[in-house]
Amino acid sequence: MSSTHILTLSCPDRLGLVHAVSGFLLARDGNIEEAAQFNDSDTGLFFMRVRFQFDGAIDLLRTDWDTFAAEHTMQWTLHNAEQRMPTVIMVSQQGHCLNDLLFRCKSGLLPIDVRAIVSNHRDFYQLAASYNVPFHHIPVTATTKQSAEQKALDIIQTEGAELVVLARYMQILSDAMCTTLAGRAINIHHSFLPSFKGAKPYYQAHARGVKLIGATAHYVTADLDEGPIIEQDVARVDHAKTVEHLTAIGRDTESQVLARAVKWHSEHRVLRNGHRTVVFQ
Repeated sequence: MSSTHILTLSCPDRLGLVHAVSGFLLARDGNIEEAAQFNDSDTGLFFMRVRFQFDGAIDLLRTDWDTFAAEHTMQWTLHNAEQRMPTVIMVSQQGHCLNDLLFRCKSGLLPIDVRAIVSNHRDFYQLAASYNVPFHHIPVTATTKQSAEQKALDIIQTEGAELVVLARYMQILSDAMCTTLAGRAINIHHSFLPSFKGAKPYYQAHARGVKLIGATAHYVTADLDEGPIIEQDVARVDHAKTVEHLTAIGRDTESQVLARAVKWHSEHRVLRNGHRTVVFQ
């Protein structure tokens, strides 16, 4: 039976890479449905994403590709495009992003399989139940932080999660947890950072009379809110907007930005490029 796969790769740039990759697939009767590439002149790296149909044994293709990739010093991944990405969502007491992700997933708009929700509060256990998703309440205090993180990691491992989404999870992850989740954890925050750090950022923004508010989705790293950016967006506001207006607009923007980042990641459209990302939309 024919199956659809997604190949992503990066390597030092050289002449003929597109031809070499497409020729490799052609020689094995792979039918390319979608292809995109990017040459980064700053780093001398080449990035490519290929979606293709294949009728043969994928394990044999993978073995052949491993040999081919080694010749070109490629870092690569190969995924079945028809499999939804196992995902764990972490949340605290702001549920707008969680609710949006669950609805999009249920509606078939996101290719993810939400295996569990982890929270340091009980606020959304009923929401989780309405989508038939297991809810894990793990309280976090200064004295229990290490054990709480280990419990969360155990759930992530047990569920086989390839993606962890911090959907307004208001806890700073330890360096060790960030390292464990490197490249597969996405966070969302308002784009006021670093101007409006701390509590009630929309109150601070209103007090300063901002004209733009927005949100940033990025990969989680040990440097707080400094991970490679996947997606951003902004909305214009004016003097007539109250704090409540700013908060509502900001939360809508956060939900949309996070959903796009999750979609692109789960479709294997995001490739790490040092402190930046290449996003094949």
